[in-house]
Amino acid sequence: MAAFAEGVPCWADVLLSDLAAGRRFYGELFGWTFQEIATDYGTFTRALLGGKDVAGLVPKPDGRMPTVWNIYFAAQDAAATAVRIREAGGRVITPPVWIDEFCVMATAADPGGAVFGIWQAGSHAGFARRGTPGSYGWTEVHTRQPRAVDAFYRAVFGYGMTPSAPPSVGPSREPPAPPSAAPSTAPSTPPPGASPAPPSAGGAPADVVLWTLRGEPPDPRHAIGGRVVMGEEYPAVLPAHFLTYFVVADCDQTLRTVDRLGGRVLKTAEDTPYGRFAVLADNQGAAFAVIDTSTAG
Repeated sequence: MAAFAEGVPCWADVLLSDLAAGRRFYGELFGWTFQEIATDYGTFTRALLGGKDVAGLVPKPDGRMPTVWNIYFAAQDAAATAVRIREAGGRVITPPVWIDEFCVMATAADPGGAVFGIWQAGSHAGFARRGTPGSYGWTEVHTRQPRAVDAFYRAVFGYGMTPSAPPSVGPSREPPAPPSAAPSTAPSTPPPGASPAPPSAGGAPADVVLWTLRGEPPDPRHAIGGRVVMGEEYPAVLPAHFLTYFVVADCDQTLRTVDRLGGRVLKTAEDTPYGRFAVLADNQGAAFAVIDTSTAG
């Protein structure tokens, strides 16, 4: 499988205290099967759907570390990307290192504090399946420092940035670009025909910005992720973070399954032009989102 283009979200893994409990939870929720992989840096678990890689489960090396889903962005040269991260005002938490022959990985934080990973493909390119039920669908960074964060991702990955249309679009307008995943709204993969909106009045950063790859048209049709402003509706103690979405066949049934498996609903199901979505936490506290794109429109 060919490596992903520079800056594309190409892998996701969840950091857990109890891998066995994680396998039971996600196995029943998404239909994943699992494969244990031993490396020089320890053992991790590949999650498979139909025999194709869709995510990873990683044991916490230290119980004080957060229980969290991590998103990784493709890099052609992880060392060069780490240099750009530092030069753009970010922080390299874990320098690039080869994980056997699989990939070169690094961990970093943007100027707002949101943590993300870098993935230079070796034998493992990343997602082998995405955009279908049980697999990755979308990611976005939630931040309180939109100006600095926009400049950072533009400098590191060369993203084009399209302000999203506001959620309250009248019936005569085209659908907006994906709304934010704040407690009242959330996005999905942008549909064709979504129309961008200008930045907020007075030149303030737009509440939601979509990212497109260098050289691609900066419009919702080509978006690969986004940035959301954390407003007053977010708890003050909630840090900047990435939210990762998985596609599901039935959002409401997924919520019932999460409840039965011991997880929590953080944001109840809501309809958007891009599908019905919800924000959840697994039975160990890792937050993620789900969306049923079949209900879009």
